[in-house]
Amino acid sequence: MDKIVVLDASALMAVLRREAGAEMVSACLPWAIVSTVNLAEVETKLVSAGIEEKLAWWHIASIRCEPVPFDEEQARIAGGLVAITRPYGLSLGDRACLALAIERKAPVYTTDKAWRNLSLGIDIEVIR
Repeated sequence: MDKIVVLDASALMAVLRREAGAEMVSACLPWAIVSTVNLAEVETKLVSAGIEEKLAWWHIASIRCEPVPFDEEQARIAGGLVAITRPYGLSLGDRACLALAIERKAPVYTTDKAWRNLSLGIDIEVIR
C-alpha cells in the first residue's frame, strides 16, 4: 500500500491560512487524502468568512490532495464512533475524517488537541 495520510478540515485550514503547523501538513500533501465531508467543511468556513464560492473552491483545489468520497463503510464507522468521541465534542466532520483514517489504516493530521485523548488504533498527529 502506498504511504498516505488523512487530513482533517482544520489541517487544510492551517495550510490555507498559513498558520502554525502548516509546514508539517504541506510536507505530506503529495500523499494526502481528505474526506469530501471535510472539503465541504473547509468550503463552508471560507464562504462564511466572505470568500466568493468559486474562489474558495479554487483555493481548496490548489492544495492538491486527493478527495475521497464519503461512502457507506465510512458512514458506518463514523456513526459507531459517536460514543467514543462525544465526550470530546467531535463533530460529524471529525468522525468522517477519523473513519477514513481507520478504513485506510493511515495517520491523521488535525489541529484539534482533544483528539490526543482518542485511542482508535491509528496515529493522530496534532500539528500544533
